[in-house]
Amino acid sequence: MNRAAPAKINLSLRVLGRRTDGFHELETLMAPLALADEVSVEAADAFSFACSDPSLPADDSNLAVRAARLFCLRGRREASLALRLEKRVPHGAGLGGGSSDAAATLLLLNDFFQAGRTRAQLAEMAAELGSDVPFFIWESPAWCRGRGEIVEPTTLATDAEILLLKPPFAVPTPSAYAAWRDARELPGVPYGPQASPWGPLVNDLERPVFEKHLLLPAMKRWLLAQPECEAALMSGSGSTMWALLRVAADGAALAARARGEFGDQLWTCATRLSGRV
Repeated sequence: MNRAAPAKINLSLRVLGRRTDGFHELETLMAPLALADEVSVEAADAFSFACSDPSLPADDSNLAVRAARLFCLRGRREASLALRLEKRVPHGAGLGGGSSDAAATLLLLNDFFQAGRTRAQLAEMAAELGSDVPFFIWESPAWCRGRGEIVEPTTLATDAEILLLKPPFAVPTPSAYAAWRDARELPGVPYGPQASPWGPLVNDLERPVFEKHLLLPAMKRWLLAQPECEAALMSGSGSTMWALLRVAADGAALAARARGEFGDQLWTCATRLSGRV
């Protein structure tokens, strides 16, 4: 039995302030993508976990492993299963790959054990694993508030082709939020809201991340100068930049041009929004 674990992008991300619990108050519109990992499970004599990406941990620090153990603990079940993760979504990219793997594991085990938990019940469990994990339980575009765990599924006005560009480095999410309050805008970099079919596109974490990783604002300016791009924004805390492509734009050709501009180590993916749009 298997289940897709889709990546996401933030169409809008506003940081409203720091909370007393140490997290930040957010308001973000997120949308799942066709790009996805895949989680599979089968019965076994004891718990095991395997991942196609050897650079990822295979112990309890992996969110998919933690999700499996939490689900079995709450159901008072033995974790007698073999879990496998096929990775396609890069990590440290602002695309929610680890959070999505955890949510897909909860959804998968709910079916595997025929546990009958509702999405709302699974979302409560998901919130214990991470702020973004509940979003992926709903398999839908959604407004997320609080620290991200308050999820309001929504529909989007239109589908669209999206180009993802990730440089060969990751951005640790805690460092982006830690630098948010005191970060300044870099001269000549467009930070303001951009028009889109879904409302204004803006990401408050671009200020702190762009200050430290100067390649990212250069990528944003380059994307906005391309005729195929309608808008460009960083996803989450980065390091992925994403572009909304115009109708009939050739995403593969633009990706090839981007690699020519920023180097062959640039990861690229032409994909689309998915979920209940």
